[in-house]
Amino acid sequence: MPNKLIALAAARLSAGGVVAFPTETVYGLGADARNEDAVRRVFEIKGRPADHPLIVHLAEASQADAWAREIPEAAQRLMARFWPGPLTLVLPARDDVPRGVTGGQDSVALRVPGHPMALALLREFGGGLAAPSANRFGAVSPTEARHVRAAFGLQVDQLLDGGPCRYGLESTIVSLLDERPRVLRPGALTLSALREVLGKEGIEFGERPESAPRVPGALAAHYAPATPMEIHPIETLPARAKTLLSQGLRVAVIRRNRSLRGKPLLPPLPQFLLPTRPETYARSLYSRLRELDRFAFDCLLVEAPPLDEAWWAVNDRLARAAASNKWEARP
Repeated sequence: MPNKLIALAAARLSAGGVVAFPTETVYGLGADARNEDAVRRVFEIKGRPADHPLIVHLAEASQADAWAREIPEAAQRLMARFWPGPLTLVLPARDDVPRGVTGGQDSVALRVPGHPMALALLREFGGGLAAPSANRFGAVSPTEARHVRAAFGLQVDQLLDGGPCRYGLESTIVSLLDERPRVLRPGALTLSALREVLGKEGIEFGERPESAPRVPGALAAHYAPATPMEIHPIETLPARAKTLLSQGLRVAVIRRNRSLRGKPLLPPLPQFLLPTRPETYARSLYSRLRELDRFAFDCLLVEAPPLDEAWWAVNDRLARAAASNKWEARP
């Protein structure tokens, strides 16, 4: 039996309400995906443009037939292996899928989340929940309930607190609209994991073609803290810090390494360490960016992570966050 909070949240969703809830990736802002007025309210609360599609969250893979016109064999293999989990699949939408959810497109993004509270809510509700990340459009995604509360206060009808998110980065999005699956957004699920199911040559990745459907989080500028950011290799970061400090700016550094070739980073300035492993770095990233916003630095200098595949999603989020800030880099 569902607990009282889950039952209350499901009732509010059935009545057209908006409920924030945890997933294993980030917190979502959920509404009945079949209720166009409720979905419209999600867009209004977030300040999200109407042509940006939402991901429909389901309780189990068998519900995908109610949303997708067809489910290719590759999609079925991915569902069997990774659902519930941090994978979103873009499939041809049935004619009865509200186009407010799809951003006006003929495709729909679906996922079965892996968080027990999200699954309990979806099972009690019984339908699909359109749920973007529970933050203002373009801002850093929330990985704890307090982040949602700080962003929206009483604007949502209920907030379910499921603790910190396991992954801390959004789901990986894969399109199944063409002959070969294509990664449209790197995320918590790695390319290596996808290749284990589809084969090395069975999935496209890299530059997103213009013909690809619009998906959440694919804008060049997104996931941004309030503080302007720059990303630099550790070797050039001290010189950049000196330049900005000479202009009277308050600068902080986000690093992975405790020293630069055995020497402290000079000049002395606030430094904040993130883990050296990509999984734990990703889990900490959004919370750390939110924390640093409270200090009102003029600029955050971020040590560039490695360029290998394990850091693909982290590098994607950092690049979009840095592009989002209204920051005119000074020579």
